[in-house]
Amino acid sequence: MTAQDLKNSILQLAVQGKLVPQDPSDEPATELSKRIDTEKNVALKAGIIKKDKKIPLLTGEDIPYDVPSTWCWMRLGELCQLLDGEKCSGVKYPYLEAKYLRGKIAATFLDSGKFVKKGTRLILVDGENSGEVFFATEDGYMGSTFKVLYMPNSVYEPYILNFLLLKKQLFRNSKTGAAIPHLNKELFFTLPVPIPPYAEQERIVAKIEELLPLVDGYGEAEERLKKLNAEFPDKLRKSILQQAVQGKLTDRDPADEPASELLKRIRAEKAKLVVEGKVYREKELKSISDDNVPFDIPNEWEWCKLGELTRLITKGSSPSWQGVSYTTEENGVLFVTSENVGVESMLLEKRKYVEPKFNEMHPSSILQKGDLLTNIVGASIGRTALFDENIENANINQAVCIIRLV
Repeated sequence: MTAQDLKNSILQLAVQGKLVPQDPSDEPATELSKRIDTEKNVALKAGIIKKDKKIPLLTGEDIPYDVPSTWCWMRLGELCQLLDGEKCSGVKYPYLEAKYLRGKIAATFLDSGKFVKKGTRLILVDGENSGEVFFATEDGYMGSTFKVLYMPNSVYEPYILNFLLLKKQLFRNSKTGAAIPHLNKELFFTLPVPIPPYAEQERIVAKIEELLPLVDGYGEAEERLKKLNAEFPDKLRKSILQQAVQGKLTDRDPADEPASELLKRIRAEKAKLVVEGKVYREKELKSISDDNVPFDIPNEWEWCKLGELTRLITKGSSPSWQGVSYTTEENGVLFVTSENVGVESMLLEKRKYVEPKFNEMHPSSILQKGDLLTNIVGASIGRTALFDENIENANINQAVCIIRLV
């Protein structure tokens, strides 16, 4: 279960009367609904709200589940109205857009619009997140994508806001409009709301506020676990390889020939290749001092430099620098770039080809089966793969290095 699933489960239990126990001494919700109606009539006469659109009566078919006997059902339109702000002009105020109602300070100022005071409850009625509730962070002009969300004082606001939070996905999935999504106002006003006694609403919200920090902690742990799961294969692989090159992955056999003898044979073979003209004579490599050794290895092992083990270490070149053009497979030779060198495997789905004369200009970087290729430029530096392809005359660019072993 994700943190969001857990939060939704808590909210669902809350609105079903299963989160906190009922108190028989609580005033039943039917009395609360009468006070809400009375308060709305007073607000209507005072011009604070407009007359409700005709909202259909609730029937048994509209009620999605049973609630405790002290509760009642009402439609959301009986509890809420969507109002415009007060028209104002001639005074500069911040323009309150959704991105600024998430705790940021408004960057745009206007001198006219629908004015709302700081703390006014607003609901988003246009856009992908229609149905999301905000509070004005400062006095300002309400963006056209918002309406003021009015509730009578007899309504316990935190309970209704938690109900709206539970239904947020429903509103998102039921938007109207094609080019610009809008809040489905028919669904909004007719949505059945389970109403507990006022005192129980307070207990429900208190319990939710007690539990949500624990859910947030669960969510943080969930994110850490996701990150760990994503990183684990790579970390495990690196750990295995590190153990391998430190001599800690397998047991040693005393009968094995020591690595010093192996190095003697490699040096002898390389010297023979030099005499035969198959390998260029290189500058003598400096010996490895104890200060250069990164970790201890078994006594039978030896440290050496990569150059001692190789016939060739070289990179390719850029065709454009040589006046060589890219061409088709039929008219060219395979040209390997850094994007073709993956992690331990060649990526040859996308292939490039250059004119054959490139090989005449750069024979030393013509690939042989068994070459190690490693990227030496760009974001993929260090990515290494074995060129184990039966492809003749392939060459490489300046971002790829050949490591050809003795």
